[in-house]
Amino acid sequence: MNVATYLRRFVGLAVVHSVQPGQLAGAIQIQLRRTRGLRICDPFGLPLDGSFHFGNRKMADQPSQPSRALAPSDDGLAGLHLDTLAVRTGIHRSQFAEHSEAMYLTSSFVFDNAQQAADAFQKGTDGRNVYSRFTNPTVTAFEERLAALEGAECCVATASGMSAILAITMALFKAGDHVVISQGVFGSTVQLFTNFFEKFGVEVTFVPPTEPAAWQRAVKPSTRMFFVETPSNPLTEVSDIGALSEIAHRAGAVLIVDNCFCSPALQRPLELGADIIIHSATKYLDGQGRVLGGAVLGSRALIHAPMLQFMRNAGPTMSAFNAWVCLKGLETLGIRMEAHSARAAALATWLERHPRVARVLYPGLASHPQHALAMRQQKTGGGVVSFEVKGGREAAWRVIDSTRLLSITGNLGDVKTTITHPATTTHGRIPQAVRDAAGVTEGLIRIAVGLEAVEDIQNDLARGLSG
Repeated sequence: MNVATYLRRFVGLAVVHSVQPGQLAGAIQIQLRRTRGLRICDPFGLPLDGSFHFGNRKMADQPSQPSRALAPSDDGLAGLHLDTLAVRTGIHRSQFAEHSEAMYLTSSFVFDNAQQAADAFQKGTDGRNVYSRFTNPTVTAFEERLAALEGAECCVATASGMSAILAITMALFKAGDHVVISQGVFGSTVQLFTNFFEKFGVEVTFVPPTEPAAWQRAVKPSTRMFFVETPSNPLTEVSDIGALSEIAHRAGAVLIVDNCFCSPALQRPLELGADIIIHSATKYLDGQGRVLGGAVLGSRALIHAPMLQFMRNAGPTMSAFNAWVCLKGLETLGIRMEAHSARAAALATWLERHPRVARVLYPGLASHPQHALAMRQQKTGGGVVSFEVKGGREAAWRVIDSTRLLSITGNLGDVKTTITHPATTTHGRIPQAVRDAAGVTEGLIRIAVGLEAVEDIQNDLARGLSG
């Protein structure tokens, strides 16, 4: 057995450049020290990347397998249903022709020569991956798939939903700009705008989410942004996206819609007049409460260059691993949202009949103040049900503490049903006056309905409601 055969069979290394027989041992020692010319192999001695390398350079590529996957710009997307887009877009197969999407866990990417590297750093990436702070193939795959689902030209993924809001605001707006924001937004969104953006000279006005006239009255010559979350968190208030879009555009402002509660499976804000969509991919896009992620979507002309510049320099980046998890989560988004919605509707109907429940807030109920609007904008009522119990905080905490099945946590969008008391958790850090204006009372409970049997969820709640 010669040295090369030994290395191939027992060590798992293959010598991939030619040397004379008498020079082999010396060459191996040199290459082991310099980690060049030797590639880690699979048990059969095949280089893992499908090609032979010397240093940074490919010496002899294997023919790559043509990809039959659909890109967002592909004409083949026309007419495809959301469930098909969710599993067939954002796929870029390597020379190994893998069926499942690959995960590229790398901080940086190599170049063939110094000029190529210089061009990428100084003239723009031009589609080349440079550094995973702002370019990574797995993240790109997630961006392309989500863009296809939302009907957007461009998507930029971020580390979380809050970093998506941070990134788009820093990228597009400046000191002296005025923004109009719904009162019914997530507590951390309120904190971000009032505690940080205002400190840097951005003027903020909060208005009721369901009163377009109030948005019109709030407009100033310096107004540049409308920001709304619909349905709202936690009251599930539904804003008229089309009406707000008209008001914003007349004022020279952009309308940003947080689509976290619905996801593109139930609502596509761009089609209704929005300019930009925000996502917390942590919620329904992942769908199983595993990772954090966010995204900004819109036209390429509006968001691509400023977002890329901000992401490259500030780095609120989605990791490749998190992108892969969310990419796979998107594959089942449609059927999950149908199941979440069906269970939520059944639970809301049951709660509405319960004598210890003062009111139920669910867009799918005919009793919801914006039910008709919700049914025009959304496919279903969604998966989140909020309700107010009689007896204030004491009664609400008794319901929560009596559960044995539901998860007491502030997250939502999971296959596991979650329950929380917004006034002391998600909205607990904002001033009492702001909570009161938003309608977040001490008796309010928010449930993000998972995929358990609805009868089991009802039985778990009944224990605390009967006390």
